Amino acid sequence: MNVQVIQGDRFEDYRGSVAFVNDFKFDGIERFYVITNSDENPVRAWQGHKLDCKNFYCVSGSFQIGFVAIDDWMNPSKDLKVESVVLQASESKVLHIPAGYANAIVALEKDSKLISFSTLPLSRVKEDDVRFDKDTWQLNE
Repeated sequence: MNVQVIQGDRFEDYRGSVAFVNDFKFDGIERFYVITNSDENPVRAWQGHKLDCKNFYCVSGSFQIGFVAIDDWMNPSKDLKVESVVLQASESKVLHIPAGYANAIVALEKDSKLISFSTLPLSRVKEDDVRFDKDTWQLNE
């Protein structure tokens, strides 16, 4: 499976609004996190996942999420193509990043919040999580 953006929508009337992504399926989701980057360090980079698929949904504010397909987990090329997607709370969509990628998360606004849905059980995280230096790849803006 490739990286994909799963588009949702918003409905608004006098009662308020409802945001939804009806085409996002929760099959295989084991856990979730709500991420808020600090104002002093708005970038979380680069975290790779050999086994875990990541799905991101912006709850408030906006984020740029970069991703790169890893060619060699022990010594990845510094020339790998970095792509990115901007998620905004005003646009209801989920970014799906399959296993085999590293990602970087950049808060574009103060107090932005992002939900991360993970497919790997917590008991297997240590065998999956690979951290790279934040300067390994440059996130295109």
